[in-house]
Amino acid sequence: MMTARKKGKLLIFSAPSGSGKTTLVRYLMNEVEGLEFSISACSRKPRKGEKNGVDYYFLSADEFREKIEKDEFVEWEEVYEDHFYGTLDSEVERIRNKGNHVVFDVDVKGGLSIKEQFGEEALAIFVKPPSINTLKQRLLKRNSETEKSLQARLKRVGFELGFENKFDVLIINDDLETAKKQAFSIVTEFINS
Repeated sequence: MMTARKKGKLLIFSAPSGSGKTTLVRYLMNEVEGLEFSISACSRKPRKGEKNGVDYYFLSADEFREKIEKDEFVEWEEVYEDHFYGTLDSEVERIRNKGNHVVFDVDVKGGLSIKEQFGEEALAIFVKPPSINTLKQRLLKRNSETEKSLQARLKRVGFELGFENKFDVLIINDDLETAKKQAFSIVTEFINS
């Protein structure tokens, strides 16, 4: 008699830009077996080198709206007019049905929406910088920000930090090695429970 494969759990990572969330997610993807990154859908054109189904699922704005109407997204957002990003139900189920655990790197609203839908099957982790000033220094080090984009990002940080108490777990990324150990411990405990 075959036993049914156990469905994977969901790991949601949200944080202000520059908090180190993507670094922690990449670390976990290499260190913890059975994790699979959820590929988002978007309505923009692929950038040079990007591949459909690898980097994103590239849809037209009309295709995206059609999928919204058919309720095919776990979460989605219209970032600005006709520029949509979201997580397809089919992507989450594809990963979970393999028995793998789904890893999300999403904004705070998307993260809380996923948590609300999946409840105890999902762990929502908020990665926080030790201070706004540290975050500003990290963003400046990236050398990818204009003064205007830096100010816009820093303004958004206050908004995002207002959601930290709604998450299951808070990791303060003051020291990267400590944050990695903490994330590893939290994630492995959750997926093995």
